[in-house]
Amino acid sequence: MFRNSMPLTGSGMVGRMASMIYGYARVSTNDQTTNLQKDALEKAGCDRIFTEVASGAKAHRPELDHMLDLLREGDTVVVWKLDRLGRSMQNLVDLMTTFDERGVQFRSLTESIDTNTPGGTLVFNIFGSLAQFERDLIRERTRAGLEAARARGRKGGRPAKLDEKQVREVRRLYESRTVTVDQIATMMGVGRSTIYRCLNTSDK
Repeated sequence: MFRNSMPLTGSGMVGRMASMIYGYARVSTNDQTTNLQKDALEKAGCDRIFTEVASGAKAHRPELDHMLDLLREGDTVVVWKLDRLGRSMQNLVDLMTTFDERGVQFRSLTESIDTNTPGGTLVFNIFGSLAQFERDLIRERTRAGLEAARARGRKGGRPAKLDEKQVREVRRLYESRTVTVDQIATMMGVGRSTIYRCLNTSDK
């Protein structure tokens, strides 16, 4: 469950004059503009705004990664809308978990979510429950997959080609960080090289 750390003042930060408010804005294509989001984030008092052009399905987002690297305890992340931050529910849950573990507060302007408020604390707790539920599901699927693979007597051979649904499942399992590549390969009845190919081509 989330602990909802309170922000530290500038005197409580090491090597930082004060906590920072970071804004994150994203659009899916170059034809779109982040102006609306940036205006809202500036009005919300953001000290620095990261803007990105990236599809919601794309795993690698350099500007988001840069912002995450800069986050310190007491900082706040602000977005115009939840779907600008997370490319999926699981990704959003993972990011919320990261914020809480680092003592970082979060605000979503459109949904009026602010983790400095009691309602925001509830949101963090809900995301925490979703994360635990997802982990439990993954463990159950992993066990079932390993048992099914053993029952089939799968010992290797030429890897079978995975369909789009299976590729999405491979990617989801890998990003959950709760199972190894070897375990995913066993669940899918393929070799490790097939799993790596799926991961390398999933964004193309």
